[in-house]
Amino acid sequence: MELVGYERLSLVGPMASGKTTLGRLLARQLGLQFVDSDHEIERRNGVSIATIFDIEGEDAFRDREERAIDELMNRQGVLVATGGGVVLREANRVRLRQESLVLFLNPDLETQIKRTLTDRKRPLLQGKDKAAVLKEMRVARYPLYRQVSDIEIPVDNRPGKKMMDVILKRLNQKGLISNDG
Repeated sequence: MELVGYERLSLVGPMASGKTTLGRLLARQLGLQFVDSDHEIERRNGVSIATIFDIEGEDAFRDREERAIDELMNRQGVLVATGGGVVLREANRVRLRQESLVLFLNPDLETQIKRTLTDRKRPLLQGKDKAAVLKEMRVARYPLYRQVSDIEIPVDNRPGKKMMDVILKRLNQKGLISNDG
C-alpha cells in the first residue's frame, strides 16, 4: 500500500488527537518514514519542548518548529506528525499545504480531556483548567486546521488500529492510496 500523488503525508490537529500514535501506524502501513516534528525538535535541541517553553518562551519554540517543518517538507517518503500549534504560523500552513497531503485529526472534546487528564508534558496545559484551555484552543485553531487540511477525520476513543482502518478507507475512497505498492 502506498500514497498516490504525494511525496509526504502530514497530520495536523490539537494535542491528544492521536497524531503520533496514528502517524506511526499509518507510516508503517504506507511504507513511509515516520517523523514527529515535536520529537525532532527535542532531538535537535537536546531538551524537552517544556524546557524550551520555560527558558525561551513560546515564540522561540515556534521559530524552531518553523525551521523543522521547513526541513521536513523537503524530505520525500515521510509521514510528519506535527505539533498542535503548528498551524499558528502562516509559513507552516503554506508549507504543509503546498508540500504534503494534510489530514486533520479532529477529536471530540471528551476524548481530548480524557487523554490529557494526567498529562504533565504539555506546557500549555500545566496548572490550568484543561477543559477551558482545550476549548479556547478549539476556537482559535480549528479554522486554521481546516484551512490547511485536505481531509478531516473525526477521532474518538477507538483503538489506534481501528482508527487507522478508518483513515485508510477514507484515503482509498479518495484514490489517494494504491494497493499495488
